[in-house]
Amino acid sequence: MTTRRLPLTGVRVLELGNYIAAPTAGRMLADFGAEVIKVERPGTGDELRNWRLKEGTTSMLYRTINRNKKSVVLDLRSEEGKTAALELVRRSDIVLENFRPGTLEKWGMGPDVLEEANPDIILVRISAFGQTGPMSERPGFAAVAEGYSGFRELVGDPDRPPVRVGISIGDSIAGMQAAFGAVMMLFDRQRQRIMGAAEAVVGSDHSFEGEGPLADRTVDVALNEAMFSVMESLVPDFSAFGETRTRTGGRMEGIAPSNGYMCAGGKSVVIAGNGDGIFKRLMSAIDRPDLGDDPELQSNAGRWDRREELDEAIGAWCAERDVDEVTAALEAAGVPAGPIYTAEDLVADEQLAARGMIQHLDVSTGESILPDVAFPGITPVIGGSSLPIDHLGPDLGEHTTEIFEWLGLDAPDDTPEGAPGGSAGE
Repeated sequence: MTTRRLPLTGVRVLELGNYIAAPTAGRMLADFGAEVIKVERPGTGDELRNWRLKEGTTSMLYRTINRNKKSVVLDLRSEEGKTAALELVRRSDIVLENFRPGTLEKWGMGPDVLEEANPDIILVRISAFGQTGPMSERPGFAAVAEGYSGFRELVGDPDRPPVRVGISIGDSIAGMQAAFGAVMMLFDRQRQRIMGAAEAVVGSDHSFEGEGPLADRTVDVALNEAMFSVMESLVPDFSAFGETRTRTGGRMEGIAPSNGYMCAGGKSVVIAGNGDGIFKRLMSAIDRPDLGDDPELQSNAGRWDRREELDEAIGAWCAERDVDEVTAALEAAGVPAGPIYTAEDLVADEQLAARGMIQHLDVSTGESILPDVAFPGITPVIGGSSLPIDHLGPDLGEHTTEIFEWLGLDAPDDTPEGAPGGSAGE
């Protein structure tokens, strides 16, 4: 690991989670210096190792989501595994988990046990529907939670069934909220320590009651709520005006013109010409000043009513030009626009390269070493460029011996297949 001091240097995180949600939270904390110890089941490890597996035994998806972490193999259902896990809890600041609610309790590692091991521990739990409420015990992956959040109803074309986006967006957003929750509680813990010393002298106006049983101060992230939180005014518009939004394809409800358009040569461009002044510049750039001067199109509401006409005009202009010509013309006109990138475009992009957002590392598939593979950099940027990736997702159990020696325990000779198991979806 790097010796450079980062914002979370000195923070230790115990990650008890599979798939994407909790590991995304762990990745964000690890990226900024936290020591993240990832517990994986014996034999198979995190199932993400086999997702989108193109070659070998470990996928690029696993190597990406679990970068900058350590991997230790523990059977949390065994007394030996539980003992080792609780020793790690005693020496950690944060526990991340995304098992189905009740799983940790079933294994004898519920909040009361964790708090007994470490009264200062911060517990962050991710599940499909949260730790409380009538649906809390239901299993469910983010795909299901996206449906419950209202998100899926808005994705796709209005004359077709809802579709999903091409990434695990529900898991990723929940992971970001979990990471924020963890850092928020770290901040409050530190503030309480500082204020605790000052209270005896001057008192405190600290209003957050970050005390009491661990179960009452747990960061509780629900996949459906994480997605619901980004639905903007979907519910207020319905509650206030009875409006039910529908799918609008590549458009955004009530905003026009803003869409994706096919260019000559087969590539596409996104054009956002929905500002009043921008719209006039866009119409001038595509040689349609008549639309730019039309009184009915001077506001967003009027443009939305005639969105089909506007998209047809813009689309016809784009179809006669390649994507570079389109973006150059619109940039000159002061109209927000840009190409719709493929992976090939991302790897070659000068802006990403300038900020360290494409980083090249050698990576093991589990069977061979692939040299100079491109990986996404670390966000957010601090100091003008991405922090360097210290190392990619570790091999299964790569740090087990190291961790057991550090704990003063004997590393297991072998462990049973298929444990510990469990996730938000199991």
